Amino acid sequence: MILPFLIALASLVGLMVAHEFGHFILAKKFGAKVEEFGIGYPPKIFGKKIGETIYSLNLIPFGAFVRIKGETGGIEDHRSFLGKPMWQRMLIILGGVISFWIVSIILMSVVAGVWGLPTAITDDTAGNFINPEVRIVFVSPDSTAALAGIEVGDTVLNFEKISEFQSFISNHKGEEIVLSIERDKEIIEKTITLKDSSSGGILGVGLTRVASEVFPWYKAPFKGVTATGELTLNVLSGWVLGLKSLFGLVELPEGMDMEMMGPIGIFDLLGDYFSLGMDSFLFLVSLVSVALALANLLPIPALDGGKMVFLAIEAVRGKPINSKIESRITGAFFFLLIALMIFVTIKFDIPRLF
Repeated sequence: MILPFLIALASLVGLMVAHEFGHFILAKKFGAKVEEFGIGYPPKIFGKKIGETIYSLNLIPFGAFVRIKGETGGIEDHRSFLGKPMWQRMLIILGGVISFWIVSIILMSVVAGVWGLPTAITDDTAGNFINPEVRIVFVSPDSTAALAGIEVGDTVLNFEKISEFQSFISNHKGEEIVLSIERDKEIIEKTITLKDSSSGGILGVGLTRVASEVFPWYKAPFKGVTATGELTLNVLSGWVLGLKSLFGLVELPEGMDMEMMGPIGIFDLLGDYFSLGMDSFLFLVSLVSVALALANLLPIPALDGGKMVFLAIEAVRGKPINSKIESRITGAFFFLLIALMIFVTIKFDIPRLF
């Protein structure tokens, strides 16, 4: 129990460090003075000044931070954040978000090249695939499969090819069989009496063959990019579906619930995926990284997207918003975000654990 927790904590802290490193590296690139790069939040445990920057390790381990000269206003010279051109300040802010996507691309590239990525196989011919499975993608209403409780997404065990499974069903027409299926990491046995039919439709399911496809080293990075793009679209689609459901515009598909997840829920999920294997774990870390990138782009003060809004207002007005007003707005929204996080933890995370 301790190891999965430590791995989950290290992964989330690592994502936060990568995020802040994106801000850090671009600030350095554009000549802004970075006063401190910290892992964790104060109080400080250890700090060492290298050049003009203090590199610190802090007691509260849930994150990281970068302190750039003049970032909160009041100082405007050629080394301060405010003294930099608008386009450089925007890139410094976006650097953290971009880092999340870079991390996802790297992790998905590693998974693609070492363990392989899940893919649907259109036929039963051999290929560079591992762990092939036969999966249910359609269940006809009132069919033998539906009456037996077989569901879309179930994996039929003991068969690696669709043709093998079809032959097995065909050879046992009119007989009672026992199918072993996997659903949500649980193995279930279904006793089914097949139809005695010569016209097909004995079981009443649609099938696909799924396996992990391993890519050579020179193709894996490109697959990492496309896989990260697919994750991004999937997260956005999930958000849109959730919002439509929240406002009663659509109904969620049967068996799907809309639930939020806070830090404790993410910790627990990362621990579960770690027990499934390193490929599953890295895939989930990539997904979390993409979700954090998109969340940080939301136009909410206290997030990178909110900072971009302030810069856009400054570009329109020709001068920055008063630093005290910006700080108060940012502080208020930061408090609201913390309150939301506590609500999600109490409402969703804790009941999920117990």
